[in-house]
Amino acid sequence: MATGQNLILDLTIVLGAAALGGYLANRLRQPVLLGYLVSGLVVGPFGFKLLSEVTQIKSLAEIGVAFLLFALGVEFSLAELKRVKDIALRGSLLQIGLTIVLVAFVTVVMGWASGLSQGIFLGAVLSLSSTAVVLKTLIEKSEINTLHGQIMLAILIAQDLALGLILAILPALRQPENIGWSLGIAILKVLVFVAVAIALSRWIVPRLIASFAATESNELFLLAVISLCLGVALVTAGLGLSLAMGAFVAGLMISEIDHADQALSKVLPLRDTFASLFFASIGMLIDPGILLENLGLIIGLVTLVMLGKAAIVLPIVLSFGYSLKTAVIVSFGINQIGEFSFVLALTGLRLGLISQQTYLLLLGTTAITLVLTPTWLNIAPSLGDSFTRMPLLANFWRRFSTPKTLSIPEKINGHVVVAGYGRVGQVIVKILQSQGYQVLVIENSEAAVQRLRFHKIPYIFGDADSELVLEKAHLETAKALAIALPDPASTRLLLKRALAIAPGLDVIARSHSDSEIDLLTQMGAKEVVQPEFEAALEVGNHLLKSLGAAESHIQAVISAIRKDRYLSIRPEKE
Repeated sequence: MATGQNLILDLTIVLGAAALGGYLANRLRQPVLLGYLVSGLVVGPFGFKLLSEVTQIKSLAEIGVAFLLFALGVEFSLAELKRVKDIALRGSLLQIGLTIVLVAFVTVVMGWASGLSQGIFLGAVLSLSSTAVVLKTLIEKSEINTLHGQIMLAILIAQDLALGLILAILPALRQPENIGWSLGIAILKVLVFVAVAIALSRWIVPRLIASFAATESNELFLLAVISLCLGVALVTAGLGLSLAMGAFVAGLMISEIDHADQALSKVLPLRDTFASLFFASIGMLIDPGILLENLGLIIGLVTLVMLGKAAIVLPIVLSFGYSLKTAVIVSFGINQIGEFSFVLALTGLRLGLISQQTYLLLLGTTAITLVLTPTWLNIAPSLGDSFTRMPLLANFWRRFSTPKTLSIPEKINGHVVVAGYGRVGQVIVKILQSQGYQVLVIENSEAAVQRLRFHKIPYIFGDADSELVLEKAHLETAKALAIALPDPASTRLLLKRALAIAPGLDVIARSHSDSEIDLLTQMGAKEVVQPEFEAALEVGNHLLKSLGAAESHIQAVISAIRKDRYLSIRPEKE
C-alpha cells in the first residue's frame, strides 16, 4: 500500500513540476518540452531528490513514447509517406551506415575506442536521432505536414525500425563471427512482424475497431484503442525490436479506416500527459555533477556530434534532389542523439562494450543535444537562407535550388501561379480552370506532381520560396499568385520574394494563424484568407438563410467581415 501511495505522490510531483516547467518555458517563449526536461532534472535523483519511485516513473514514461508514435502512425498518411519513401529507405540507410563507419574510424584512430567493436557500437549509438523530441517540436510549430517535416519523420521512423536490428546484433559485437547470423534472425523477425501486421490491418483490426465503435461507448472504444497500441508495442518489444516501432505500426493499422480520427482524438490527451512524463524522465538522467566535472569534454562532444551529424545528413538530402533550405532544416533537425540511444548505451554497458564513465558521458551528451534540438529547429530556416546568400558559395549552392522538373508552355502569359497543390491548392486550380484561366502550379511533392502530369497541368517541381524557382514561374507576366502552402515561414518568404520580382502582382495568401493575417497584409498580400474563419462564415451563411435572413443582408454582413480582415470575429487575446 505504501508503495502505491509513493507512486501516486511521485506522479503528482512529476506532473506538477512538468506543468510548472512547461508554463515557465511558454512564458519565456521557449518550447514547453524544455520545461519538462528541466523539471525532471529539478525533482529527479540528481536534483532535489523528491522522488522515491524513479524506476516506475520511467516505466510509465515509456507509455508516453508509445502514445507519441501511435498518434504519429494514425496521422502519418501512407500517401504522404510515398513521396519521401526513397529518402526514408535509402537515405536513412546511408545516414546510419555513414555515421557508424565515420564514428568507428575516428574513435579507433584517435584512441577513444578500445577496439573496432566499441567503435562500431559508439557509431550505432550516435546514428539514432530523437523521434519523440523532433515530433513534439514539429507539433508545436505546426510543421508536421511540411516537406522538411515529412522527410525528418520518414528518416526517424526508419531509424526506429533499424533499432531492432541494431539491438539484435549488439551481443555479436563481442563475437564478430556471429554478426551475419544475428542480423539474419533480426531481419526475419521484422519481415514476419510486418507480414502479420499487414494481415491484421486488412482483415481483423478494422472490424474489431468498428465493433467497439458500434457500441457508442466512449470508454469501450478508448480501451480498445489503448489495448491495440500497447499490445502491438509489447509484441515488438518481446521480439527484440523497438517498442516505438510497434506503437507506430499500430497507428498505421487504423490510419486508413473510418474511425481513425475518433481514435486519435481519444488518445491525444493521454499522449500529451504521458509524453510530459517521458521528457521529464530524460531530465532525471542528467547528472549536473558529471556535467560540471567534464564540462569542456561534453561541450566538445555535443559540438562534434551535432555538427558532425548535420554534415552527414546535409549532402544525403541534397543528393535526393531537395533544395538547400530543406536539406539544412532536415540536417539540423535530426542532428541530436535519440532517446533510444539510452537503451543502446545501457545494453552496451551490460555487455561490457563501454565503461561506466563512457556511459555517463553519453547520457550527458545525449541529454544536452535533446535540449538544444528545438533551438536548432527554430534557427535552421534562417540558416538555410544565409547559406544560399554567401557570396563565395552562391554559385555552388545555386545548382541545388534549381527546379528539378518543369512542364511549362514555351510562351506563358497572363497566367495564375498557384503555390502548393495540396487540398486547398487543388480546389483553387479546379476553380480557375473551370473559368478558363491558364494555371501554373509550383509543388515539391512527387506524388502531387504525378497528379499534375496526369491532368496535364503546367507545373514546376521545386520549393515555391526558392528564388530560382520563382524566376522560372514568369511572375512578371502573371495575373496573380495564390499561396496555398502548409508552412507559414515558406509562405512569408515566398510573398517577399514574389513581390521583389513583380511588385504589382496580386497575391492572395492563406493564413495559418490570426496573427499572420495582419503580417501578410503588411507584407503586400492583396487578400489574406484564414481557412477556419472562412469555414465559420460559410456555416453562418447557411444558418442565417435557415433563419430567414435576406440574401442581400447576409452577403453584406460577410463582405464587411472580410473587408476588415476578420477583426470583428477574431477571438480575444488572453
